[in-house]
Amino acid sequence: MEDMKKRKLGEASGDGETSSEEEMRSLLDPLPKPQLVHLLSKLGSQYPSIAEEIRSIASADPVHRKLFVRGLAWNTTSETLCAAFIVHGEIEEGAVIYDKATGKSRGYGFITYKNMESAHNALRAPSKMIDGRLAVCNLACEGLSGASTTHDLAQRKLYIGGLSPDITSEKLLDFFGKYGDIEEGSVAYDKDTNESRGFGFVTYKTVDASKRAIDDPNKMLGGRNIIVKLADSHKGKSQQTQLPTAVVPMALPTAAGYQQPGNAHAGTVPVGYSYPQTVASYPASYPSSTPTAPAPYQTQPQIHYAPVNLKKEPLGLPSTPVGIGGYPYYISKQ
Repeated sequence: MEDMKKRKLGEASGDGETSSEEEMRSLLDPLPKPQLVHLLSKLGSQYPSIAEEIRSIASADPVHRKLFVRGLAWNTTSETLCAAFIVHGEIEEGAVIYDKATGKSRGYGFITYKNMESAHNALRAPSKMIDGRLAVCNLACEGLSGASTTHDLAQRKLYIGGLSPDITSEKLLDFFGKYGDIEEGSVAYDKDTNESRGFGFVTYKTVDASKRAIDDPNKMLGGRNIIVKLADSHKGKSQQTQLPTAVVPMALPTAAGYQQPGNAHAGTVPVGYSYPQTVASYPASYPSSTPTAPAPYQTQPQIHYAPVNLKKEPLGLPSTPVGIGGYPYYISKQ
């Protein structure tokens, strides 16, 4: 049966090769990509010649040879990056990416091998210690959607706080390596001074390893009690959103049925209030038990008084003093 298949392939390479290729193209062109991939992988597994042709075409495409490396130290150069990856094969191109404005490393770079097999060898051990930091690599075509962005990443990545300034990434990884295999981890360093910021991150390959690290009550490193918790919980606490006070509505305590004035006080700008306030309206009708309004007061008659003529007194003492009742009186001598 196998000889018959090979004989048919040999017959297809005769004079009718051009017409056969055009016919195959017309048949394959409308097929969706997943179906074509399934067909070629099946043929490649059955016929070594087809498998070799597929490998040759794939190796020529940089998408299978270019790696994205993240988590680099700020002092890592392109030379030290290439030195860490050259053990897996000949490198065609390798570089650390720098910020154009500041001229400092952005913490990641790229490695392009000459052969696809070299890239595959490097991906078998994606975590590499470079300049004191554990860097991680994946295919550049995957970007940040590589192995470290799986659904359980939030349960595997830990925040480590309270670190001593002399704790390096090697010491950090050596301490937490006893709980399980580490995928990625490093102490956080300042970009300008390259000094430790007193915290770091460790990402385990399994959730069980991260749970063991959290549950262990004996966490003393560098003579200090360190903080170990899930990185997501620390991020949510530090980046808690706050509503601006100027837009928080506040209700003023007012009596029911009292209409709030619409003009603000002069010289003041009300903040967070809106005028007029919505208040409860008066009831349409009062209960029958409410007493009726009192009768109006009776009109009082007006009282007329006789006009009084005022006599203007002359200035000074009168010529003849007049006493009470119009009788004259005398002023005694002193």
